[in-house]
Amino acid sequence: MYTASQKRKENIAEYLLYMWQIEDLIRANNLDIDKIRSSIIDLYDLPPEKKKEMEEWYESLIDMMRREGVEKNGHLQLNKNVIIQLDDLHRQLMADPKFVDYQSAFYHTLPYIVELRARQGDDKLGEIETCFAALYGTLLMRLQGKEISKETSAAISGITRFLSLLARYFKLDQEDKLFDNPDTK
Repeated sequence: MYTASQKRKENIAEYLLYMWQIEDLIRANNLDIDKIRSSIIDLYDLPPEKKKEMEEWYESLIDMMRREGVEKNGHLQLNKNVIIQLDDLHRQLMADPKFVDYQSAFYHTLPYIVELRARQGDDKLGEIETCFAALYGTLLMRLQGKEISKETSAAISGITRFLSLLARYFKLDQEDKLFDNPDTK
């Protein structure tokens, strides 16, 4: 909860990856608040009122996951909304000739996106969500101690640079400093 709030303010890409991880942690605990309390919340050295807030946050996420039917897989609407916002900003940046650096980063990343879609056999995900899915999948592989090929590492490095730039521009846009201020590039 506290981490999510801080990440949301500072880096939208890190926030989204964190929230996807939280969704998976909730699933790993079978959407059971008692299991989440013992395996996650109780590990924090927090005063009782802060632990209570954290428990309520997890309970609200569990409730949302049930209501939205994402108990087994998929993402909460609040996380989908972040992707929508990032997609919208991506389109704006691609259409604006002032953001040549962003456009260049995207076109450098595009072959990786196309390859990822071809491997998955699923072109339903948008370009931005494909990038996040690749990063998250790589994160999971690392957590599981699986080897990551040089080709995958190169792709992830490019995707990371691209999403970092998008996240930076997102933050500036949230602060109303992106399109009105010529010095933000």
